[in-house]
Amino acid sequence: MSNWPSIADLAQQVKDGKITATELVERSLKTIEEKKDFNAVIAVVDERARKRANQIDEDVASGKKLGKLAGVPFIAKDNLLTFGSETTAASNILKGFNAPYQATVIELIENEGGICVAKANLDAFAHGASTENSDFMITKNPNDPKKVPGGSSGGPAAAVILELAPFALGTDTGGSIRQPASFCGAVGYKPTYGLVSRNGAVAMASSTDVIGPITTSVVDSAYILDIISGKDRYDSTTIDRDKVSYNEIDSPSKDIVVGIIKENKGDGVDLGVQKSIDNAIEAIEKEGIKTVEISLPSISLALACYYIVCPAEVSSNLSRYDGQRYGFSKKDAKNLEESYIWSRSEGFGKEAKRRIMLGTYVLSSGYYDAYYKQAQKLRTKLIQEFDDAFSKCDFLIGPTSPTVAFEIGGKISDPLQMYMSDVMTVGASLVGIPAISIPAGESDNLPVGLQIMAQQKHDRDLLSISKFIEGLLV
Repeated sequence: MSNWPSIADLAQQVKDGKITATELVERSLKTIEEKKDFNAVIAVVDERARKRANQIDEDVASGKKLGKLAGVPFIAKDNLLTFGSETTAASNILKGFNAPYQATVIELIENEGGICVAKANLDAFAHGASTENSDFMITKNPNDPKKVPGGSSGGPAAAVILELAPFALGTDTGGSIRQPASFCGAVGYKPTYGLVSRNGAVAMASSTDVIGPITTSVVDSAYILDIISGKDRYDSTTIDRDKVSYNEIDSPSKDIVVGIIKENKGDGVDLGVQKSIDNAIEAIEKEGIKTVEISLPSISLALACYYIVCPAEVSSNLSRYDGQRYGFSKKDAKNLEESYIWSRSEGFGKEAKRRIMLGTYVLSSGYYDAYYKQAQKLRTKLIQEFDDAFSKCDFLIGPTSPTVAFEIGGKISDPLQMYMSDVMTVGASLVGIPAISIPAGESDNLPVGLQIMAQQKHDRDLLSISKFIEGLLV
């Protein structure tokens, strides 16, 4: 458990004058400096954070009404636009870029008194599962510095477990909140697609990108989701939020049925991981909750589907980085074409180039029908299979990842092995349902994550069952 109090309690202490926002910010900045060797943070937003803390302290002294996050420090993944520091998405091609506006989620949090103290490391443009693809540094797992923290939100997940701040914001395209939460021992929440605005997030794959919180408890994740969810006029894909607060997460009915995904058991899951998941299932059953085995016949193809759909959207989204308007630009190029070529050649890392090439290939006229169109058909099939599954149960559970955190350098030279890290998480991303990873024990002294999924727009129900199971596993 974290030495930070719950987010709600922390904000209340500031409002009651028991602690100042300045003290909280200084504590956070001091811890960031002390634990900088873990490389969780790309940039510190110290000057702006101190100014905001000072303003909140003045508001407390003058008796002004304060928001739900009064004085609470947080860390944002560096693919979210913020003031006070560069936004690089951990890529050289965006080095030096200062955002002209802030992401909607950052604005919503700041409107409630939250204070961004740092930008966290990630795989460049969120392309990866280990945070080794950052152009600037490799983040280390807080539990074992020789291991990866997962990715692409490895920086935010590590930051939360290192107690650099009470919570962090990450992005999840194919598992990039849940998998690093599993590897680091945090709670990582991926909302229903569209529940949280993507405005101001550096786009990866627009049809699966979501923004969500990484915390140390389900209650804290619910608290942040309640603040950042809802429609946004700057993002046409956003949907209406639940009319009831996401903080109202009462114990679930004993009449619920929990589905255990048949295909998530097998040779690919480490024995220690499976043992932790089996223990969690046993704890649920002891509480009188019915469990059933559920088959998702096409889920074994979800990873292949994702790595066609995702690079296709990446190739489109990254075409805007041409060295002409912002970010890195090759200064000594002789003409426009050379400027394009050299700016992209030097600005993009290996994984970005790999995904651009894959995406361009599957969208090309000779291969569109063979690959991209077939992947979209499979995606529709997956949606139907998940709908069928939820007609038989209320929630689906299984491992977040088939393994615990692996060695730094262990998979970086084998992209296919690295992609397999997402095998348990991409299904929920492709069908747009909410999913969470909560700590479920250890294997080889490293955290194991339990993934729980629910139907679209059933985020409050998912948070309720997750809080209940979290209590069983403490």
